[in-house]
Amino acid sequence: MFVDEVVLKLIAGSGGDGCTAFRREKYVEMGGPFGGNGGNGASIIFKADSGLETLLDLRYQKEIKGSKGENGKGKNQNGKNADDVVIKVPCGTVVTDLETGLVLCDLKRNGESFTVAKGGRGGRGNTAFKTKFNTAPNFSENGEPGEERKIKVEVKLLADAGLVGMPSVGKSTFISRVSKARPKIAEYHFTTLVPNLGVTKTRNGKSFVLADLPGLIENASLGEGLGDRFLKHIERTKVLIHVLDMAGTEGRNPYNDYVTINKELENFNKKLMKKPMIIVANKMDQEGAKDNLEEFKKKVKDKKIFEVSAYLGTGLQDVVDYIGEVLDSIKDEDLYGEDEIESEVLYKYTRPDKFKITRDGEDFVIEGKEIEKLFKMTKFESREAELRFAKRMSKMGIDKELKKMGAKDGDMVRILDFYFEYHE
Repeated sequence: MFVDEVVLKLIAGSGGDGCTAFRREKYVEMGGPFGGNGGNGASIIFKADSGLETLLDLRYQKEIKGSKGENGKGKNQNGKNADDVVIKVPCGTVVTDLETGLVLCDLKRNGESFTVAKGGRGGRGNTAFKTKFNTAPNFSENGEPGEERKIKVEVKLLADAGLVGMPSVGKSTFISRVSKARPKIAEYHFTTLVPNLGVTKTRNGKSFVLADLPGLIENASLGEGLGDRFLKHIERTKVLIHVLDMAGTEGRNPYNDYVTINKELENFNKKLMKKPMIIVANKMDQEGAKDNLEEFKKKVKDKKIFEVSAYLGTGLQDVVDYIGEVLDSIKDEDLYGEDEIESEVLYKYTRPDKFKITRDGEDFVIEGKEIEKLFKMTKFESREAELRFAKRMSKMGIDKELKKMGAKDGDMVRILDFYFEYHE
């Protein structure tokens, strides 16, 4: 089964908790803090594998979780790091964050990997907080929460050239003649239900990958037929080969087919119309094909047109040789621009706010990734930990902002599901 798109929730492992412990051996004076750090949580890593062709293994998984790091122990023993979760996907896999709509990674080469959800770091034990002013700290940290993401995983085929056209125009026959691909061929529409790849070779020995995509129809970009599922597979191709039934055996006009398909390509992604396009006038062995071709050439004068009969196998090698020449003149380009990639957009151009304070009735609600992470990592069982948390809040400017918003002694302040009393 060919599965080329799945939606997943990822929850990376949290870091292990730090340990609060003290050295109490009989002959060791002033033993001091002795608690170790927690281990790092498991990250979730996607890795491209050339041996895979589909996302079938992920189809029935709704959620993937990483393990928590081991907690720190006494005697300054650090917890063990959790093993990362490695998910193998086909080459050409694109991972997108559904919350932001930005691309996280585009894995094109075998073995290429990317950490999609980062595991939390281990919490520090009380030994790590020892200073010359506080030689016996009585607190430690919880582990940092693991990163959570809801993502879309898509496979976009790695092909140099793509065959596009209406159903039953001869695309499958074409690819079966010029390569070892063996797609299903029959006398009805939508015989091809999944994209087919084939490696073909020019007369001078240059080889390239050709993709045969399921037939498009009008409004394919809006979900009609199978086009909306497979149009994405031609985004990587460098050259488009538009196959037309020049004999009009289905009762359609070849020029109308040409206009319809181009419109769907443009509606799906305007960048597709900037790619070189070659016209393959197929079924030239049938009645009426010559007359239709003459009319077609009067309307389309800016494209290279090849006359072929995929059924008889005539004229196909000339098309393959010309595609090879065009590919030689095209440079590799990235599929996505900087404004579409998260690492470029979020970290280069924006800086998220540290916190936001709103009113919920008479209560004050504090939100923000940084303050929420600090809260989750604080062990409030210790008075020292509480004071440290209060100082960090003050340093971030939260106390000042609460006062500015009219907070008074005794007012309730909420972070996540926990309430505190405000005191100046």
